[in-house]
Amino acid sequence: MPQIPEKIHELTVGQLSARSGAAVSALHFYEAKGLISSRRTSGNQRRYTRDTLRRVAFVRAAQRVGIPLATIRDALAELPEERTPNREDWARLSEKWRAELDERIQQLNRLRDHLTDCIGCGCLSLENCVLSNPDDVFGERLTGSRLLAEGR
Repeated sequence: MPQIPEKIHELTVGQLSARSGAAVSALHFYEAKGLISSRRTSGNQRRYTRDTLRRVAFVRAAQRVGIPLATIRDALAELPEERTPNREDWARLSEKWRAELDERIQQLNRLRDHLTDCIGCGCLSLENCVLSNPDDVFGERLTGSRLLAEGR
């Protein structure tokens, strides 16, 4: 991994890409979405501050756990502009997502368990299927094996 001398305070998009592992196109996308920012040189080249490396790492980690980009952008907007975010800043942001991630994990566990039951059952019954018809919500409105659009 290329090292950046301490005296360099701004990175080119290529340097940021090499250090962060994100493709140049991804960095341009992140910038277009307001996740990171750069200044332009007189030759219209992008220059990123060194703390952008941490922001990119945060974005990529949040994406890996399924956090939507709009939520990531809102979280990054809470970070201080005048200094590099520290461990406490990052911890505060990630703590907000913990309950959401815990709920997703529970949902995925339930889905996994029901999928195993469904494959083992093999009934393909809309009336009884815990995946297609959890808690028989369709049974209150419709009968039969087909779902019809409301109002038909």
